[in-house]
Amino acid sequence: MSKLNRYKNKIILIAGPTASGKSKIALSLAEKLKGEIINSDSMQVYKEISILTARPSKKDLKKIKHHLYGITSVKKSYSVGDWYKQVKKKIKIIKKRGKVPILVGGTGLYFNAVTKGLSKIPIIEEKKRMKIRDLYLKLGKKAFYKKLLLLDPKSKNKILLTDTQRAIRAYEVKKFTTKSIYDWAKNTKSEFENDNLVKIYIDIPREKLLKRIYLRTSKIINKKCFSEVKKLLKLNLKKSLSANKIIGIREINDYLSGISSKPILIEQINIRTRQYAKRQSTWARGHMKNWNKLYNDDFSILFNKILKLSS
Repeated sequence: MSKLNRYKNKIILIAGPTASGKSKIALSLAEKLKGEIINSDSMQVYKEISILTARPSKKDLKKIKHHLYGITSVKKSYSVGDWYKQVKKKIKIIKKRGKVPILVGGTGLYFNAVTKGLSKIPIIEEKKRMKIRDLYLKLGKKAFYKKLLLLDPKSKNKILLTDTQRAIRAYEVKKFTTKSIYDWAKNTKSEFENDNLVKIYIDIPREKLLKRIYLRTSKIINKKCFSEVKKLLKLNLKKSLSANKIIGIREINDYLSGISSKPILIEQINIRTRQYAKRQSTWARGHMKNWNKLYNDDFSILFNKILKLSS
């Protein structure tokens, strides 16, 4: 029996905060196990933004087959449901080829869909969805959140004031289906065999993560990055679109407009990235309790631990 046969029924999930080294691990695993990588990051799905979202390099794309990177436009809405439909197809195709699907990214809701399933909420028309996003922009975070709790009391203590996208989604579901998103979620289960899901969370110490964030920010802030943002700004995206949340767009726009200096630009992006990483870690503590949480400064030790868990 080939050593690689031990992995053929597995689906490997690699999550963790931004800049934790997930992509490097996924690439090494894919090379070792003859796997293919599937994007599980909600910001890396956009065609127009590759530098700011730290999409895989051309070199990495040549090494290993990657899926669901740069597949939609920033001008369009792209939901967890959209991603889940595509990821199910990709996993099926990869397994049919005898390869190992390796999902990597930092979007907790994407991983949640794979490990716990996605509730069968009826499709809500895009026009209706945009109305709710416009309402959020009109009311502001606090007033919209209060309105959500009045409309759907079941959201209380489950959705935080800072969970903008989840709040908007819960509101639109209750508004247009008359049923709470949490009622829809009842009896929902994963479409994948739990025994075959290898769940890895890169639990990097905070102080090490902050250093990595700083180094990555310093590396990506260059002329190519500025050019990318300039092109994006010319599209005049609706404020309600998710692509506007990409860290760095607002800050680079301020720098290019002469409002801030380069050191301030770098610091602002660092602050927002640190805040985002903290939210990801908070999500993991609440929603990824049964995941294997691993980290080691020595990459080979960390890699071998993951390899052992995946067999």
